[in-house]
Amino acid sequence: MASLTTNDVIGSAQKVPDDAIESRHLKMTDPGDFDAEWTFPLADGRHRVQFQHGTTSGKRVVVVDGKEMLRKNWMFHLVGKETFDVGGKKACIHIDPKGMSYEYWLEVGGKSLEKFVEQRRKSTKTWLPALRGQHHRVVLGEWRTQQVEQDVTSRHGCLSVEKDTLDVYVDGQKVETAGEFVEDGTETHFTVDRFSCYIKAVSSGHRHAGIVHSLILDGQEVPETTE
Repeated sequence: MASLTTNDVIGSAQKVPDDAIESRHLKMTDPGDFDAEWTFPLADGRHRVQFQHGTTSGKRVVVVDGKEMLRKNWMFHLVGKETFDVGGKKACIHIDPKGMSYEYWLEVGGKSLEKFVEQRRKSTKTWLPALRGQHHRVVLGEWRTQQVEQDVTSRHGCLSVEKDTLDVYVDGQKVETAGEFVEDGTETHFTVDRFSCYIKAVSSGHRHAGIVHSLILDGQEVPETTE
């Protein structure tokens, strides 16, 4: 196992809050501009969705993280919706009439983006440790369903855990874990980039507070970040 030295840093720092939603309707000044864009967090990091809508031709273009995912050059109906994948989740852009123009809103996982992110904020914990100068993103997901997101692709090193099964994912891939009962709770052990770590779960002692989870990386607790 790799171990940390005094030159290694375990911390949590990010300019934009990890749970922040950025949603903009844009004023087009060039035919190649976008009409709307959204930036939001998922288990594998922050994503940006951009949408272009030709109000004369009906053209629709969806770009996710700089990659064109969908293009329709001619559409008879100017309103409707377009479905695509982002970070292993089903997403849908809705095009609705608004007076003499149009409005666009994004749906993720069957919910409006705002409701999806709010629900996710309440059911996940996030850590952003840095190991030897390389940043990683660690997510503990307390999902109510048994669905496992196996198609997510990490850009910065992502680890996610499903509450019901305590499956652990590193960079979007499921890894082997070893569970252990300890005096004050449980520990789920695994490795990240050759570093030993575990997620510790202990009772908060309060009925409504539930279980408290902590990420311990090479013997050091990683500060939690809001997700």
